[in-house]
Amino acid sequence: MSLGLTEIALILVVVLILFGGKRIPELAKALGKAQYEYKKAKEMLQNEAQELKDTVEQAAKEEEKRAENNEKK
Repeated sequence: MSLGLTEIALILVVVLILFGGKRIPELAKALGKAQYEYKKAKEMLQNEAQELKDTVEQAAKEEEKRAENNEKK
């Protein structure tokens, strides 16, 4: 489903009528700020998930080494 030029123009006219010319830049700024915060939070969550994964893998390797050492004794 894609929008054609006519649909986009109609949406822009409705937005202009509803919000007025002065509010549109404010809305665009707020939308841009929200998008930036979303990306920032997404990256933080990805980094946390990777750190957790690395920690779990490291703990599993250490546990495996301990098990091997216990078998040798």
